[in-house]
Amino acid sequence: MDLALLSIAPVIIIILYVYLKDKYDKEPKLLLFFCFLFGAFVSIFITTLLYILFDYIIIPEENNIVEQFIKAFFIVGFTEEFSKYIIVRYYAQTREAFNEPYDGIIYAVMVSMGFAATENIFYVMAGGYEVALLRAVTAVPAHATFAILMGYYMGKAKFSKNRMQLNLIGLLLAIIFHGAYDFFLFIDFIPGVWIGAFVSLAFGIVLSRNAIKSHQNNSHFKA
Repeated sequence: MDLALLSIAPVIIIILYVYLKDKYDKEPKLLLFFCFLFGAFVSIFITTLLYILFDYIIIPEENNIVEQFIKAFFIVGFTEEFSKYIIVRYYAQTREAFNEPYDGIIYAVMVSMGFAATENIFYVMAGGYEVALLRAVTAVPAHATFAILMGYYMGKAKFSKNRMQLNLIGLLLAIIFHGAYDFFLFIDFIPGVWIGAFVSLAFGIVLSRNAIKSHQNNSHFKA
């Protein structure tokens, strides 16, 4: 039980952080909860199906940089971010409660944290406390960062004539950052290259903080 709680603790902290940053018009808690559940189960299910499909197409060689690049960006990055994107796009973004740009961030984060919670439980239960602590400061914040960057553009898209374009930019940006983060970890056979994952994560966190501030300043409910 302690491991299970430890695996979801960083998820809860990130959810509270993003929720409290919603200064002007709080989202319905039930809708947020459903987004979390869809991320935890539906998104994971879609991801699993896509992984099975990719397994029939390509099995990347571990020491091949090009194939690991394909795995990071086109298999893992695309598959996981697309599975989150379609829930935000076709469930959250269509709701009346989605009524300011910041809502794109909070709904994307809820879906992503649902995904991260399920994923983290599996990893932590298999790997123990060290894995829990490591993922609490790496993988879980990374999922949040990808979601904020995607949600930033999906929040803009809801109130723009270029909705499709902005939505896809959000998806693409999440895939790029997710792919970059994973790529540097996948090619760990090159000594020291793993540091690139933390550089990309740090850069993503800075952009995420700016994205949150931007949508706070552009809220439709700001006096």
